Amino acid sequence: MCNGSESTLKKCGSMQSSVHDECLDKSAQVICSEVRLVGGSRCSGRLEILHDQTWMSVCDAVFDQQDAEVVCRELDCGAPVQVLGAAAFGKGDTQMWTQEIQCRGNESQIHLCPTSTSHENNCSHDSNIGLVCADNMKVRLVGGNSSCAGRVEIHHRGQWGTVCQEDWDMTEAGVVCRELGCGEPIDALGSAHFGQGSGPIWTRIMLCTGSESTLKFCGSVEWGFYDCDHSKDAGVICSGVRLVGNSRCSGRVEVSHGNTWHTVCDAAFDQQDAEVVCRELDCGAPVQVLGAAAFGKGDTQMWTQEIQCRGNESQIHLCPTSPSHENNCSHDNDQKLLCTDKKNVRLVGGNSRCAGRVEILHRGQWGTVCHDFWDLADAAVVCRELDCGEPVDAVSDAHFGPGSGPIWVNTILCAGSESTLKNCGSSGWSIHVCTHSLDAGVICSGHTPSRLVNGPHLCSGRLEIFHNQTWMSVCDAVFDQQDAEVVCRELDCGAPVQVLGAAAFDKGDTQMWTQEIQCRGNESQISFCSISSQKHTCISDNIFLICSGYTDLRLVNGSDSCSGRVELQ
Repeated sequence: MCNGSESTLKKCGSMQSSVHDECLDKSAQVICSEVRLVGGSRCSGRLEILHDQTWMSVCDAVFDQQDAEVVCRELDCGAPVQVLGAAAFGKGDTQMWTQEIQCRGNESQIHLCPTSTSHENNCSHDSNIGLVCADNMKVRLVGGNSSCAGRVEIHHRGQWGTVCQEDWDMTEAGVVCRELGCGEPIDALGSAHFGQGSGPIWTRIMLCTGSESTLKFCGSVEWGFYDCDHSKDAGVICSGVRLVGNSRCSGRVEVSHGNTWHTVCDAAFDQQDAEVVCRELDCGAPVQVLGAAAFGKGDTQMWTQEIQCRGNESQIHLCPTSPSHENNCSHDNDQKLLCTDKKNVRLVGGNSRCAGRVEILHRGQWGTVCHDFWDLADAAVVCRELDCGEPVDAVSDAHFGPGSGPIWVNTILCAGSESTLKNCGSSGWSIHVCTHSLDAGVICSGHTPSRLVNGPHLCSGRLEIFHNQTWMSVCDAVFDQQDAEVVCRELDCGAPVQVLGAAAFDKGDTQMWTQEIQCRGNESQISFCSISSQKHTCISDNIFLICSGYTDLRLVNGSDSCSGRVELQ
């Protein structure tokens, strides 16, 4: 037991030095170095070197790939994965090292490399160098789109093995992401989301507090002994980017920089960037890229540098940015992104993708869920996972027709807050006493839905749209014929017959939506339309819409059956 000031280890106190318990495979090790990585994990972070008993941050202009190879080797961290400038791991508060380091790449320690005393750079902490090394890996992610997403595998006793999903959550996922230098945890997944492993299952339960630097520092239950199978392998998605909205694969784009989340300005983001973000989050391809804070305004700092992805990168942090391109952006310009997602659940047999019989993709095959204890909490998770708004009803008895594949589970037990149905508890997969006449179904309100209220029929009335968990009446100055075509289509109400303003049905008592809606007319949902940041002044000029799906109407005194004065019955 040392206090740190002793000149030799033998001067430290100890328990009886010749007495020990079972210590096989528990010998202590030390790595001494004049270089360190700060702000990430042991093998990733902001680079600092020790000079004259003082730690100094290194300028990105004086450091290159050969220098990185030496640092990673010195720290016993394998090979360099990425060399990052612009204070990617946050700004230091030490003195700056500005002399050029000139390693050949084969040195064992950084202090053996020559430096150029004549090369002085004007550097600030905005230019701190960051480094990610591969590490002599103790954990890895397998089966995802990048090294930062996949099935969790741990190297133990010379062999790679998996972790059981029991009690696996964002706390454990955060430790994995930190250990791999992969940013923030986006999701903690179970049910072999990234495919089943084939080696041993090393532990049934990991018990992390969230502050550990490596997964092996977490507590565990039954290390090396388990009652689990590979269908329950745990997975993680880490990222330096996230989508904040109604589901994991749609929302406001935020990037992590210097351990802080930043909202992305719509002027700094394009289709190629969107392709990379959707790929990194394991969310398929981009469906739509929308600006003007379509998913609500963020409250983080703004990221205004232009992101310049080619579109084939696996992660957003591999894309260059333009440090000279600064945009005057506010949260009115927050970027929105909607990805297709790789869904493991779908709704079949309804009149839209947001209503139908619940089917789950498991072991490569679509199957149904028995309706035992099926309720709105379970339905809410399905609606959230499918980006379909709020649950309207949880239906049973094969309301949308019986399925034909396997029945995967007898009882689903959701709390209602889970991000996916597979994260809910269950009575056991592939175990059921049920028939397809008892298949469960869901009706969701739809993604950021619209509705027509206080009319004589479902397909006519005052238009309201759902935004930020609130229904809002629409100002007639911000709505036109193209917008009407989209609303009628979304509501399965045919085509628009008439668009009326001046509160033709009633004035309503909701908040007013005053930003201009800019549909092209071919969108499937109003939420896919662009909106203008410009706001109109409206008091009670609500829009009223009649769609052709409303049949109790006629056209009178026209030249033919398709023209005339509109009359309602």
